[in-house]
Amino acid sequence: MAPNVYFSRTITPEKVVELYDMVGKELGKKVAVKLHSGEVGNQNFLRPNFWKPMIEHVNGTVVECNTAYEGQRNTTKKHLKTLKVHGWSDIFNVDLLDAEGPDLELEIPNGTVIKKNYVGKNIVNYDSMVVLSHFKGHPMGGYGGALKQLSIGVASSFGKAYIHGAGEPEKIWTADHDSFLESMADAAASVVNYFNGNIVYVNVMKNMSVDCDCCAVAEDPCMKDIGILVSLDPVAIDQACLDLVYKADDPGRDHLLERIESRNGVHTVEAAAKLGIGSREYELVEVE
Repeated sequence: MAPNVYFSRTITPEKVVELYDMVGKELGKKVAVKLHSGEVGNQNFLRPNFWKPMIEHVNGTVVECNTAYEGQRNTTKKHLKTLKVHGWSDIFNVDLLDAEGPDLELEIPNGTVIKKNYVGKNIVNYDSMVVLSHFKGHPMGGYGGALKQLSIGVASSFGKAYIHGAGEPEKIWTADHDSFLESMADAAASVVNYFNGNIVYVNVMKNMSVDCDCCAVAEDPCMKDIGILVSLDPVAIDQACLDLVYKADDPGRDHLLERIESRNGVHTVEAAAKLGIGSREYELVEVE
């Protein structure tokens, strides 16, 4: 039976909560809420006030990890400052999962490229997760959605370099590209398995630039907002977002698709489906 992906063209904080409730998943008492804190200078990331009703609804803790590249989030000191500047730590409990080492190693015995994933060790403090993703383009992955949040997002600073380098962190920017995409799928699988499926995914198709929220200098959005999607399946929700972009008649669609296709973005979805953590077939349940 194909998994449900709940979809609404209405983009409000309240609609996120409504769709979340429709999936009917009872999460644990210690919910990690993974989102993107936004690189300083980025104009497109979704702000704390947008996510506030959802985070409060699950009584969750906002979790993030340090980056592996220069910027305002690549050290614990700078990232904590950014979380403050962007307003996250003013209204939420915030946990920088890899603020201190050592990292937690998650085994990936059936990984296509990598056999282990390095994540922030504080992940052990949680029994479930809500993945709040801003769907948009990405300079390397082609697009960013649920699978990227599960992989690069949950990985520690070292873990990010390890994934990008397809198991060789020193090759962070030079590894074989498809191997990098497959490594993202491997890492995503390790987090899904760690939480034993106790994860709910929210993708918001708003402010869709070709660039990621990790870019301090990013292009403005190139196409109109599409909507909110919620699912229990990370593969299905990302596939549904890609399909909605292809079906759009927006004049900026081709610019976003060029970014996705030139980076072979769909390959991450293909690799994740092959690992068995989700389905590319789904039932889109549209809600007004």
